[in-house]
Amino acid sequence: MTADRTAPVPGRPLRVMVVDDHPMWRDAVARDLSETGLDVVATAGDGDEALRRLPAARPDVVVLDLQMPHMDGVRLTRYILSAHPRVRVLVLTASGEQSDVLEAVKAGATGYLVKSASREELLDAVRRTADGEAVFTPGLAGLVLGEYRRLAVAAPDPGPNPRDTPKLTERETEVLRFVAKGLGSRRIAQRLQISHRTVQNHVQNTLNKLQLHNRVELTRYAIEQGLDTET
Repeated sequence: MTADRTAPVPGRPLRVMVVDDHPMWRDAVARDLSETGLDVVATAGDGDEALRRLPAARPDVVVLDLQMPHMDGVRLTRYILSAHPRVRVLVLTASGEQSDVLEAVKAGATGYLVKSASREELLDAVRRTADGEAVFTPGLAGLVLGEYRRLAVAAPDPGPNPRDTPKLTERETEVLRFVAKGLGSRRIAQRLQISHRTVQNHVQNTLNKLQLHNRVELTRYAIEQGLDTET
């Protein structure tokens, strides 16, 4: 199975769904995103409502809380991505606990932002999430990278990995080394003196070759291959 990801359609606003069980907060987030030019196509107060509304809404990004009744954000993320793998998930929650961050990432969330983030930070996170960036509140990115490195060191050597079979180009491997170190597409573009869009194309090609679904999975793969320690 190849990675089922496509970039948002050029020329139209990003389509966003907001899921949170607190009506005033949900409405405020939806209003802030709408006022910055994004298309808030739906809101939902819990996971069940979100799953019912999602097929018709067809969002590019779902912004969701973790702590919700009936179905928490981790379970909801798994359900969304299993049924709609083109959608990207940005967690927006009050918790910055390590366990919550790691569970959300394992479920497939592309980004994780705490609710103390500013309106500008939220808008930037939504846009970068739509582009496939692994977006985290400052301090949390290092936590995730550290956990991946710990797992890579602790895991026994399984021998030849079938995922090593796809042949990456020299430039794709170069980009992957920076991904493993936690750099976003814009910083990679600056380092390599190429365009931001070219970096995104290399990342997407690598995702397709490795049959991975998002930037978070790609980061973990790169660390498992030891690319974060290469100069």
